[in-house]
Amino acid sequence: MTISPMDTDAGSEALARQHNEDDETRSNVVSLHTGRRHGSRTPRTEKNRLSQAQRAWLARGLDQPGGKLPLFDRDGKRVSDRTIKSCIRQGWAEPWFDNPIKPDWLICKLTEEGRRVVTDGN
Repeated sequence: MTISPMDTDAGSEALARQHNEDDETRSNVVSLHTGRRHGSRTPRTEKNRLSQAQRAWLARGLDQPGGKLPLFDRDGKRVSDRTIKSCIRQGWAEPWFDNPIKPDWLICKLTEEGRRVVTDGN
C-alpha cells in the first residue's frame, strides 16, 4: 500500500500500524529475555567468583602495607560502594578504620581470603 503525503488519515493509520508492529516485535524480544533488566549483571552462583571490578580493586591491595585498599581507581574515579560492600559481604575485604573527614567512605583492607581469591585466579 502506497501512502501519499496528502492522505493524512491513511498516513496516520499506517504509522499507527507500524508503531503497533514495532511494539509487538519489542514485546516478543523482551519476553525472550530471562527477566533481567538491560545492563543488570548475571547473579554470581559461586562464592569465590569475582567480577572484573572486584578483582581490580582487591588486586591493588596486594602490594600495599597492611593490604590497604584504595578509595579511587587508577583513573581517579571513586570505587563503587557496591563493589566495596559486596567484597566485604564475601569476606574478601574488611573495614579498617573510620574516616573522620569523610565518614561515608569505607577505608578497607584485604583479608587473607581476599588475598587467596585474587592470587588463585578464581
